[in-house]
Amino acid sequence: MTPPAPIITTDWLSRPAHVIAPALIGCTLVRQLETGQQVRGMIVETEAYGPDDPACHGYRGRTPRTQIMFGPAGFSYVYLIYGMYHCFNVVTDQTDVASAVLVRALEMVDPLPEWVPAKKRQHPHRAAAGPGKLCQVMNIDRQLSDRPLLPSESLWLEARSPSLQIHFDQGDRVLVQTTRIGLSQAQDVPWRWYLQGSPAISKP
Repeated sequence: MTPPAPIITTDWLSRPAHVIAPALIGCTLVRQLETGQQVRGMIVETEAYGPDDPACHGYRGRTPRTQIMFGPAGFSYVYLIYGMYHCFNVVTDQTDVASAVLVRALEMVDPLPEWVPAKKRQHPHRAAAGPGKLCQVMNIDRQLSDRPLLPSESLWLEARSPSLQIHFDQGDRVLVQTTRIGLSQAQDVPWRWYLQGSPAISKP
């Protein structure tokens, strides 16, 4: 029987976002519902946002919305865009440093949960191919913001499996680094990473 993957800790996440973002590729996001049901997806695309970054929500200082980005690391930051889509972020770096990683896409590990519409079930590899889509599939909304990413809560992260890490070490799985998507500022900052060849990335 395969042993459970290690839970990603606060200490591991207490590094700059641009260091954590590529390291999260291949890790697993786990959502546990009140019923005990778990929904799992492997992270295949991320973006980093840091303290000197005009595109970072915390760039202009603390507000009620962005306070969570100032730490400590290991908490969730969920916000709403276009009035309808949620985006899930992992708070990183040291306390008082505005820093987070946006998780942009997941490869779903288990069968899609029952609330996913039938139309999306026809293309399960694309069901979580984008930040809004993954929050819909994982049933993540702002009620899960400002929560520690721990199994005692409803949401947590698990490290890459040893077998997957071997593929990374051998160069069989490769990360692509490029610029971020949909920004009006700092468009040239290459702080987006995705897993080459994954069918679930939001955009090559």
